[in-house]
Amino acid sequence: MKPLNLPGPIAKRLIERDQAVISPSYPRAYPFVMDHGRGVEVWDVDGNKFLDFAAGIAVTSTGHSHPKVVKAIQEQAEQFIHISSDFYHPKWVELAEYLDLIAPFQEDAISFMTNSGTESVEAALKLARYHTGRSQFIAFLGGFHGRTYGAVTLTASKPKYHRGFGPLMNGVTHIPFPDPYRPVLNMLPGEDIGAATIRYLEEEIFGRTIPADEVAGIVVEPIQGEGGYIVPPEGFFIQLRDVCTRHGILLIVDEVQAGMGRTGKWWSIQNFGLEPDIVVTAKGIASGMPLGAMIARKSIVTWPKGSHGNTYGGNPLSCAAALATFDLIENGYLDNAVNVGTYILNRLETIKQSHPSIGSVRGIGLMIGIEFVMNPISKVPAEKLRDRIEHLAFERGLLTLGCGRSVLRISPALCITQSEAESGLQILEEAITIAESEDVFVSEIEDIAVKKG
Repeated sequence: MKPLNLPGPIAKRLIERDQAVISPSYPRAYPFVMDHGRGVEVWDVDGNKFLDFAAGIAVTSTGHSHPKVVKAIQEQAEQFIHISSDFYHPKWVELAEYLDLIAPFQEDAISFMTNSGTESVEAALKLARYHTGRSQFIAFLGGFHGRTYGAVTLTASKPKYHRGFGPLMNGVTHIPFPDPYRPVLNMLPGEDIGAATIRYLEEEIFGRTIPADEVAGIVVEPIQGEGGYIVPPEGFFIQLRDVCTRHGILLIVDEVQAGMGRTGKWWSIQNFGLEPDIVVTAKGIASGMPLGAMIARKSIVTWPKGSHGNTYGGNPLSCAAALATFDLIENGYLDNAVNVGTYILNRLETIKQSHPSIGSVRGIGLMIGIEFVMNPISKVPAEKLRDRIEHLAFERGLLTLGCGRSVLRISPALCITQSEAESGLQILEEAITIAESEDVFVSEIEDIAVKKG
């Protein structure tokens, strides 16, 4: 496939203007300047067309500008745009009622609406401390929970999120996430990495450093996102739930990236057979409108009036978009995530057989990661190769995003068809083939050899 001439002249000018006035802290994957989108197709300002396998970091769950979502926003905007959380409005209540119906626990659910995932996490931290009267939290290496001070303290996926910003919030201890492909902890005979992680938590953390009865909550992504789209072994969460129950610790699951139907269930934790105490969500909840929520068991929400709040939480436009999004997910896109996700995983396993740089293919539904390695035996991460594949795919009309050290994520809108998935996979395989044949692959091997001496 002939590469596109990117960035085009209009995109170049806009990027130059951006660099003059926008904070350099924003990470930019490659020079894509969007003009418009429909479903899983997007166009840049120079008229180039792309397939979108990133969905705005798993945000545009129903595709770009779904007519039903657009109509809901327009109709609400004609009524009113904002009223503030000091008052009431119907769609806020309707959204909370819907969240109560789909919450992944039997107890009634109470929701606190936010504008983002990081705000949802902050709300959960405050509620957990208030309700339990405890101060400590356990989080996981590789986890990403946001960038505000409490949330970024939990985050442990890249050191740059912490560098220069200390001291961070007190009271957070990190333990390894149970990665079946790259287990960190030693396993006893008969153990998998999930059981070893639980043993480490109880023996080393609770047994040596932090009394369990001082821990307010354990914060965890059911499937790690930024950390590398890592799916833990079966049974891990059942054991983690047991630990929390025995010690009176709240289990707080971060569903910001993995929730809202992405795995074929409303919440990714539902793939593991247990009930959490608090769920935090955002991203795909409103198809691109800023919205998040902290959803907790009713018995936990014991904080009083005025103890936490915000101005824009429950924004009418975002609530309207969320209600339309939920209807679309429930009536078709949940099943589609399972069906097309299975197709993509099967195709990637076939592609893997012809490409030694692919060390692991993993995921559930439309949350899929491809881990690239220098060879499948050493499993040394192929970081430069992954980056090169990402750019080669972009040049051929496919938007993807990396995560972890050397993982490429596939997280398209839940409306993607099998035909669209196949078209994107063909571009991706071509990018992998080219990258494996280039000097970048060889140079990375040489870099590793030099580091090892």
